Amino acid sequence: MPMREDCRHFESRTFDDGEVARLCILDLAPEAPWRCPESCSHYEPSLIDETLQVGSLVRPPVEAEPDEAPDAIGDLLDDAERIVDEAEPEVLRELKTESTGRKRWWRRRQSPDDGDDFRLSSR
Repeated sequence: MPMREDCRHFESRTFDDGEVARLCILDLAPEAPWRCPESCSHYEPSLIDETLQVGSLVRPPVEAEPDEAPDAIGDLLDDAERIVDEAEPEVLRELKTESTGRKRWWRRRQSPDDGDDFRLSSR
């Protein structure tokens, strides 16, 4: 069954470079953007009915479905997700070391105590 664009959980986003992402926000369509599961238990018609005036915004057509078997596509996506999940801790560690290495320029410089408790500026 093709993607049900009339489902409440269908979402489409167009990025600045023109690429379009079509997905199920519940992540129940493993073959998105081409197909929804045949008997999806979470399918709900969207709240748009004939009383709502739809604007002239046009969705670009969905690109052609790849020739590979759905299982092969699913395996490829699982491998990609595994690679990202394995890289995530290292990237977070690198970001943390970068952020802790910076000096905080907005903090007041410490000067030797000259006995004066009140100071307007450290300059």
